[in-house]
Amino acid sequence: MENQDSKNKKPNFQLKGPKKSDLQNNPGCSRAIFWVLSLLMIFTVISLFWSPEMKNKPNEKNLSEIVKLVRENQVKKITIENDRLVIAKLKNGEEVQATKEQSTSIVEYGLDPNKVNIDIEYKEGSAIASSILIQFVPLLIFIGLFYFLIRQTTNANFKAMSFGQSKAKLASTSKVKFADVAGLKEAKLELEEEVEFLKNPARFKKLGAEIPKGVLLIGPPGTGKTLLAKAVAGEASVPFFSISASEFVEMFVGVGASRVRDLFAKAKKNAPSIIFIDELDAIGRQRGSGIGGSHDEREQTLNQILVEMDGFDTDDSVIVIAATNRPDVLDPALLRPGRFDRRVVVDLPTKTEREEILKIHARNKPLDENIKIDKVAGQSVGFSGADLKNVMNEAAILAARENHTTISQSHLHQAVEKVILGPERKSRVLSDEEKKITAVHEIGHAIVGHLLPECDNIHKVSIISRGMALGVTWSLPSEDRHITPKEKFEQEIAQLLAGRVAEKIVFGRFSTGAANDLRQATKMAKRMVTEFGMNSSLGARTFGEKEELIFLGREISEQKDYSEKTAEIIDKEISSIIEQAEKVAEQVISTHRPELDELTEILLQKETIEGDELDKILPKK
Repeated sequence: MENQDSKNKKPNFQLKGPKKSDLQNNPGCSRAIFWVLSLLMIFTVISLFWSPEMKNKPNEKNLSEIVKLVRENQVKKITIENDRLVIAKLKNGEEVQATKEQSTSIVEYGLDPNKVNIDIEYKEGSAIASSILIQFVPLLIFIGLFYFLIRQTTNANFKAMSFGQSKAKLASTSKVKFADVAGLKEAKLELEEEVEFLKNPARFKKLGAEIPKGVLLIGPPGTGKTLLAKAVAGEASVPFFSISASEFVEMFVGVGASRVRDLFAKAKKNAPSIIFIDELDAIGRQRGSGIGGSHDEREQTLNQILVEMDGFDTDDSVIVIAATNRPDVLDPALLRPGRFDRRVVVDLPTKTEREEILKIHARNKPLDENIKIDKVAGQSVGFSGADLKNVMNEAAILAARENHTTISQSHLHQAVEKVILGPERKSRVLSDEEKKITAVHEIGHAIVGHLLPECDNIHKVSIISRGMALGVTWSLPSEDRHITPKEKFEQEIAQLLAGRVAEKIVFGRFSTGAANDLRQATKMAKRMVTEFGMNSSLGARTFGEKEELIFLGREISEQKDYSEKTAEIIDKEISSIIEQAEKVAEQVISTHRPELDELTEILLQKETIEGDELDKILPKK
C-alpha cells in the first residue's frame, strides 16, 4: 500500500545551472531601444535636410551681384538675418541670398540704403537649435551604431556558448499517474519497480541490488510509451527531462555530444531524476553503415550516450527511459546489460484495454445514458491508444456540429468509421453505370466474406465514397487474434478477389476497381510462400532476407538468397494460391447469383447495408 503522506507531499525541486542574462531574458526591450534610437536619428536627419526652410532655400549669389541688382532697381526688399545672411526679394517674385562678414555694414559693400527697404532680423533660437543638432546628430549616430554592434556581438557569443546546451524540457511536476494509463498491466508492473527504486533506493541497496540504468519501451506508434514515462515521473515525484533524439544532432560537428553531456550533467545535479529520450532510433541506429559526415556526427552522439550511461555513479539515482518502434535497428551496445537493462513491450491494446482507454478519454465528455463503450471497443480492433483518443474527439466534434448536448452511440460509430475508412465524400458524383459496377464489386466481397467460415464478420457494405475508395466492405473480427492459420489466408485472398470475380460474372469484363485488391492479395500470397512456409513444393524455409540501409532508415532492398530456378517456383506458388482462391470466389458467387442481384439492387437504393441485413437475406449455413 502506498504511503499517503508521501503521496500528498508536493515535490520541491528546481533546475540547477546557469541562468540566462537579462539581455537574453528580455530581448524585446533591447530591440525596442535600438529601434527608438534609429527612428530618432532618421527624424533628426529629415528635420535638418528636408525642412521647409531647406526645401524653399533661395538661390546663392555673391553680395556684389545683389548690390548690382539694387542699382538696377530690380530689388524690392532686403532682409538681413543674424547679421550674416542677406536675403534679397526681387520685384519678379524670386529670392536670392548671400552671406557677409558679421559686424560689417552692408553699406561698406557699396549698397545704397536709400534705394531699397532693408529689414534686420535676429533668429537666435533657430540658430542655436540647428547648431546643437548639427553637433549631436553624428554623436547619436555613433552611439546607436556602437550599441547595435555590441548587442550583436553579445548575442552571437551567447548563442555560440549555448549551442551545445541540451534542449531537453524539464517537467518539474508531472500530473500523469499510472491510474491515467489504461491497460498495459505488465508494462506498468515493470515501471512501478523503477518508481520504487527512485523513492526508496536504500531498500534495494541493502540486498546488493543495483538501480537499473535504462528502460527501453518498445511498441508501435501511439500505444502510450511517452505517457508511461510521464506516469513514472508523476508517481516518483522527481524531475523529468524529456527530449526527442533528433534534437541532439545539428549541422555543426560536436554539438550532439555536447548536448548529451549537458543533459546528463543537469540530470545528475537534480538527482533523483528521469531522462526520457523519444524516438531513440533517430540516433541509436547501428554504427558503421552510415554514409556521409552527418552520420559521423550521429555516431559521435550515440558514443557519448553510451559513455554517459556507463559513467553513472552507483549513487546517482538517474534513470534513462527511451522509446522506439524500431528496436531491430538499434546498436547492440545500447541493448547490453548495464545500459538499457530492461525492455518493456508496449503493444496494441486488447478489447478490454480498449474499453478502459475509451472510458478514460470520455471522462470530460457528456455521453448518452444508453451508450455502450464495449461495442465501440469491439469495432476498433487494431486501434492504438492515440487512435481511440481520436475517436472520442471526432465523436465530440460530430455532436457539436449537429448541435447535440451529448455524444450518442451513432456519433461514436461514425467516428470509428471515419478513423478507419476516412471521411465520406458525398460530393463525388458517379454515373449510374459506375454506381452499379461499384455495387456489384462490393456485394461480391460481402457474399464471399459472409459465407466463408475463416473470413471476419461483415459489418457494413457501402457505395458512399470514402477517401480514395468508391465503395467499401468493412469486416470486423469477433475477437483479437494472434495466430493466423493457412486456411484464413486462403479465404481472405478469395474475399479480396471476389469483387473482381463478381464484375466478370455480371458484366463479362474487368475494371480498374480491383487494383488495390490484387495488390493486397499478391502481397498476402507472397508472404505465405516466402515468410510462413505455406507452400507445397519449397518446404519449410524462408526466402528473401531483407537488407536495411541504415542511412536511409527503411527496408528498401531485399537480398536475393535463392537461385533463378527457385524464383520461378516461388512465382508459380504465388500464382497457384491466387488462382485457387479465385476459383473459390467464383464458385461461391455463381452459386448465389440471385442473392448477388438482390443485394446489388438494395445497395443501389440504400447506399449502405449493415451486417444484420446481409444475414437476413443470405443466412450462413
